[in-house]
Amino acid sequence: MASLGKRLVVEGAGTAWVVFIGCGSAVLNAGAVQQGWGVLEVPFAFGLALATAMAALGHMSGAHFNPAVTVGFATAQRFPVRDLLPYIAAQLVGALVGAALLAYVASGRPGFDLSASAFGANGYDDHSPSDYRLHAALAVEFAMSFVFVFVNLAMSARKASTAYAPFVIGACLTLIYLIATPVTNASVNPARSTAAALFVGDWALDQLWLFWAAPMAGGLLAGLAYPLICSEAVNAVDGRGAAGEPRDFR
Repeated sequence: MASLGKRLVVEGAGTAWVVFIGCGSAVLNAGAVQQGWGVLEVPFAFGLALATAMAALGHMSGAHFNPAVTVGFATAQRFPVRDLLPYIAAQLVGALVGAALLAYVASGRPGFDLSASAFGANGYDDHSPSDYRLHAALAVEFAMSFVFVFVNLAMSARKASTAYAPFVIGACLTLIYLIATPVTNASVNPARSTAAALFVGDWALDQLWLFWAAPMAGGLLAGLAYPLICSEAVNAVDGRGAAGEPRDFR
């Protein structure tokens, strides 16, 4: 098992990659998004970015790249609680690095105005892509976060499934983004939401609370529910024994 310092670097790097690729697919291809291609482009970008990061880095850090996933694993006793806050801090730093790189690249396009751009930020009411209200945003973010964290737990429960786990989890995130993007611009990841909100400011910071509360609550519930629903898998966690071991996707 890698040292905590190395695992934190990996978590930060993986989160930066997911934020840069996922948000960048919308920010750097504004014309394609306006023409409708972004309906598929953004979900697939997030899903593929996560799958590649998990496949490459999962054996070093566990490939959470998301505070809700880390909370879910800790709640399910699959991750040491002592590493919870350091992991979340690393994910936040990584998300900010990814967003900063994206802002720098996007500024190279003539006419790009960061203050006038949504920059992949999440919102509801007037800032929902399709004007969905608060209750709808809360429901979709909570439900999709629960499903996403549950799938993460299920796919890492047995060593036999780890070879294709990154692709299943990436596909799950793609499906979630297909559903949630019209409602909230799809978060399911507080670190990704925080990075975008800090660059947009104003309304994005005012509404950021939902994109922490709903995903973290969904992850917490998934961590509580998984051991009850999948007790046999819990008894054979990873086939390796120690809770909190990185997921070896090789």
